[in-house]
Amino acid sequence: MRRAALALLLLAAAAAGQVAENEERDLGRAIGEAGSSPIELIRAIEKHLERYPESGHRAELEEALVKAAIEAGDEKRIIEYGERVLAREPGDIQVLDRVTRALLSSEAKETSARALKYARLYGERVSAMGDREPPARLGRGEWSDALDRGRGRALVLEARALGNLGRIEEAIAAAARGFEAFPSAEAAREESRWLERAGRRAEAIERLAEAFMIPDERATDAARRRDRARLSELYRQFHDSEAGLGDLILAAYDRTTAVLAARRLRLRESDPNLHLTDPMEFTLSGLGGGTLSLAALKGKTVVFDFWATWCGPCRAQHPLYEEVKERFRDNPEVVFLSINTDEDREAVEPFLEANGWRVEVWFEDGLSRALKISSIPTTIVIDRRGKVVSRMNGFVPSRFVDMLSERIREALGEPD
Repeated sequence: MRRAALALLLLAAAAAGQVAENEERDLGRAIGEAGSSPIELIRAIEKHLERYPESGHRAELEEALVKAAIEAGDEKRIIEYGERVLAREPGDIQVLDRVTRALLSSEAKETSARALKYARLYGERVSAMGDREPPARLGRGEWSDALDRGRGRALVLEARALGNLGRIEEAIAAAARGFEAFPSAEAAREESRWLERAGRRAEAIERLAEAFMIPDERATDAARRRDRARLSELYRQFHDSEAGLGDLILAAYDRTTAVLAARRLRLRESDPNLHLTDPMEFTLSGLGGGTLSLAALKGKTVVFDFWATWCGPCRAQHPLYEEVKERFRDNPEVVFLSINTDEDREAVEPFLEANGWRVEVWFEDGLSRALKISSIPTTIVIDRRGKVVSRMNGFVPSRFVDMLSERIREALGEPD
């Protein structure tokens, strides 16, 4: 939690009469002196809690402490304050991840037992998130990919904890499930670790080769160098030389390439927009259940209106946008698309009925990401070549109709 957020929290609490005047003054001063340094913020809050052990905002301050500790890479405090936060709020995914990893920084059985509990809770929380609609600006495939990554990470942490506790076969199985959930270098490396401990060296070498070969944006160069060195060492121990190692690595490449290709195909079936960067290649789902391929609109001027039911300015802009549509009603070369960005899609139809909006609505399905929409309402004009020629963030009521009409005419190549 940043200094400004803490200050706002304190002011709100003081306004509600929950914080003593002296504590308000002292904490405000301490936060101000800490500046932007997470280390200084930790020091300031800890001193404050020593002075005010009965603070009514201990919970919020401990949340701030664990987030500052994560930023500072302070594993001791990540564990200390993280476990306190998780005792109150066990669903914080980031805290679950970092506390579990910190507990597994050694192979001690006591900390590994605690880590196992958190790793499993981590996996349960990620799985529960699968019932939700994707967050705004994330397509279904991106959301599914993110959830799979979370499941994979949780299983890798579970595998490490199980292995540290001497439950080697369970550790191997958990790491394998982690790789199946999300094929990563981390998961393959973890399975190799415990296969080697189990004396299954040939399998350990194959998994380590997969860790070395699989494309993984989170695998650092240092980790890949370590994988390569360990792979060479294990292979020589098993075969007395490196003869044949190249063939083994190529086979690992073929296996991981096939696994990733199958995964991409599966994700694309649920989200045809996954990994697309060209907005005019997207396929949007409609409120009525249909779909719209934007590729079918290439060669036309397309006007996108990004809005949400909760957005007051969007409601104010709507009649003005409709006025522009009326001006171009008889021009088949101009297409107007109403793009909803609500996370709760079930709120859209009642909103349209309550407000008397008679528009065909399409959901953004990741288009916001491709067009870098950062606020709403936003109006985008794309010309016949598929190039963005106008981006209007917000609107000026007295000028919006004429301004948007002018942008559309420019896109059409018409004179003013």
